[in-house]
Amino acid sequence: MAASRLDALDRLIEAFGRLPGVGAKSAERLAHHILKSPPQEALALAEALRDVKERVRHCQICYHLTESAEDTCTICSDASRDAGLVCVVEQSRDLLALERAGSYRGVYHVLLGRLAPLQGTGPDQLTVDGLVERVRQGSVREVIMATNPNLEGDGTALLVANRLSDTGVPITRLARGLASGSVLEFANKEMLADAFAGRQRF
Repeated sequence: MAASRLDALDRLIEAFGRLPGVGAKSAERLAHHILKSPPQEALALAEALRDVKERVRHCQICYHLTESAEDTCTICSDASRDAGLVCVVEQSRDLLALERAGSYRGVYHVLLGRLAPLQGTGPDQLTVDGLVERVRQGSVREVIMATNPNLEGDGTALLVANRLSDTGVPITRLARGLASGSVLEFANKEMLADAFAGRQRF
């Protein structure tokens, strides 16, 4: 009996250890926390895991996460959003960060990743075809690239821009540069170049 409980604990530690950013020690701590937790707390976690796998899926328009009974997410279904303005992000968590800012009222397209050949992520693993199809339908008047400002993000943005080049739809990107409260002395050359390129009237 004791051996089977240890086997179950080992399986739990192994499962936690497969999560990104969770090392062996953290996995062991999490497993022992679950073991010591009241049964209803541990079972609530198990139920939440089951729900997220069974109920959460991708919106058929923008590929954001949704658990609506409909095929579209709440943003795509919101008639007050500007459907002609499409902001392209890498992941749903990027979309959520932009939504928290509260200043954008267009819609989104989630690529479900970024180009990372060394990790095996190529164009076929992204939802670029879905974006091209949306733009070709004719209702999009601007595509805003909001991929992360790094080598992979910029490469992904270039791929998307190339795929959309014959549609005639303007493609812009989020302004970059110096964050409020930053110090010029510690800014790198890319940040400073983007700050100059994205300068606005004072």
